[in-house]
Amino acid sequence: MRRLSSAVRFEARRPLTRPSRQSGGDGSWEYTRKTIVETMPYTEVDVPEQQEAEIRTSVRQFEVTEEEAGQRLDNFVHKHLGDIPRSRVYRVIRKGEVRVNGHRAGPDTRLQAHDKIRIPPVRVKPPEEVGRPSADLQERIRQAIIYEDSRLLVLDKPSGIAVHGGSGISFGVIEALRALRPEEHLELAHRLDRDTSGCLIVARSTAALRIVHALLREEDTSFEKRYLTLLKGQWDLGKKLIDAPLRTDTRVSGERTVRVDASGKPSLSEFRPVQFFGKRATLMEVGLLTGRTHQIRVHATHAGHPVAGDEKYGDAEFNESMAALGLKRMFLHAHSVSFDWPDGGVFSVNTPLPPELAAVVEKIESLPKARSRRHPQGRE
Repeated sequence: MRRLSSAVRFEARRPLTRPSRQSGGDGSWEYTRKTIVETMPYTEVDVPEQQEAEIRTSVRQFEVTEEEAGQRLDNFVHKHLGDIPRSRVYRVIRKGEVRVNGHRAGPDTRLQAHDKIRIPPVRVKPPEEVGRPSADLQERIRQAIIYEDSRLLVLDKPSGIAVHGGSGISFGVIEALRALRPEEHLELAHRLDRDTSGCLIVARSTAALRIVHALLREEDTSFEKRYLTLLKGQWDLGKKLIDAPLRTDTRVSGERTVRVDASGKPSLSEFRPVQFFGKRATLMEVGLLTGRTHQIRVHATHAGHPVAGDEKYGDAEFNESMAALGLKRMFLHAHSVSFDWPDGGVFSVNTPLPPELAAVVEKIESLPKARSRRHPQGRE
């Protein structure tokens, strides 16, 4: 690219121009003045072109291998596009630019062996600009690993860390794990909300990932995911199966919002009280029979007992009272995962409440019990 060199000197002179109009009466002319600007000669110098912030990939065609069969389309595309936000992956899929055997497909489409996948051109960062998870994040994730065998890793995921990058977050659990173990093929077997802590399974091979995904999809499977959560008020429903379909595709002010709706997907949660704290709150164990986005939080609110610290679906006054007791996050913890391997053997892992949540429980226990109002005749 060529650009003018620096200092340019300006000179101005004011010659008379052609008469603009004739005056009346005496035949004289009026003259206007025009400024002419002259510049000094200039030289051209080379200025390096600014490097593009992103590069555009070409159209790519893939055939699903036997090892890749069973993967979701969004996971397949994200893997082949590299380190770009998940939000961009979902966008190109939903726009119909990604094709499976020549047809549009949703992000959750399960791929079959020999499917033909077309991935459109996408703007990505040059490899040298992709970046790397911080040393602090990598160390936190390394310390969070609580179990591993030849097929799986299990982490006690800290609250506040996303499971993957996207939506304004550069790196999450999976990116940090891959940085820690670059020689391994690691894939998330399921997901947890950013604010939820607890058991998170990561597959160490495509074969293991396919098995776990198959177990998650099957009905009447041995796969159990159980959570501990603190709900508002006194739970009087006993052990309760909540069967309320959820719509996960609605948006409020541009933000994804889940709601109970007859047109939604079947959603089943089993609630069981663990400890009562009078009328203030109840510690609950919740088993998920389906895995919808925000399922526990929405089902709890639907039952009239929202999750403590839930700013999206919760109760503001209850959240404020819990914050006064030291609650600084949503009280939701994935405390156990178990299932039977198809080839034999039982997998089971659990984690206790993290210290910050256990401390809130202790403070609620120490609060004075509310006095019961007595009947005028002395009866309760």
